[in-house]
Amino acid sequence: MAQLSVLQSLDLALAAAVSSVGPSLLNLDRGHGGGGSAIAWSADLAITSSFHAPDRTSVGIGGADGKLETRDAEVIGRDPGTDVALLRVAGGGLTPAKFRELDGLAVGNLALALGRPGRSARASLRAIGVLGPALDTPRGGKLDHYIETDRTVPRGFAGGPLVDAEGQVIGMNTRTLLRGTDLAIPTQTLRRVIGELEAHGGIRHGYLGVGAVHSQLGALIASLDDGGPATKAGLLVGDVLLEVDGIAVRGPDELRKALSPRAGKTVALALSRGGSRIELQVEVGTR
Repeated sequence: MAQLSVLQSLDLALAAAVSSVGPSLLNLDRGHGGGGSAIAWSADLAITSSFHAPDRTSVGIGGADGKLETRDAEVIGRDPGTDVALLRVAGGGLTPAKFRELDGLAVGNLALALGRPGRSARASLRAIGVLGPALDTPRGGKLDHYIETDRTVPRGFAGGPLVDAEGQVIGMNTRTLLRGTDLAIPTQTLRRVIGELEAHGGIRHGYLGVGAVHSQLGALIASLDDGGPATKAGLLVGDVLLEVDGIAVRGPDELRKALSPRAGKTVALALSRGGSRIELQVEVGTR
């Protein structure tokens, strides 16, 4: 009887979690790709999977009568690097979801992947399978944490929420960011990316204006863009970049990663020129 009581309590809790996030769970018209899912972020903004979202589309808001209220929506920013698209929904009045950070979340915790690829909300029970540190994605983005559940997210759930047993959103489901891996884009990453998308329509990446190749010491400058930040700061072809703000640079990939989050900032560059170490201040450009 005690076991039955525990199961009944869990059953009720999970159903309540789905019910609580239901008003924030949106249907997304993906055109020829069928229905998808989105999450209400604010009164007039929603988020979904960048890979699946047409520039102009519509979202469906679930009602108490089981019908969808359809609204026009337009993508106002994308970040393929984290598979996030930000949509502005005509008419506003959305019910924002409740998002949570990862404090207290552990491998083995129960979670629900939710989607609304059709008229009704759908749920898939799962466990948190992997929690990991920050990850640079193949498309040039960064996840502040790695979250993977224990099995594949159903079709149509990409862009929908992964929620805990209290209905708080842990992250947004994605099926396309890493091939063969279904992840949740964590709340911390969503806040950062959406702030950039709302302000700029895209993610700004730091730009130095150099072509670099690997060398034994670091990133060897092979070319310079006319009028680029590096040229203005006095860098020369043949210089070897060693550090960006104290971060060691061992080649072009490390240089890109160091510059990407520093768009518009002044950074300290350490470089080797003719066997001597030189330090320069450079204002990183944006693109």
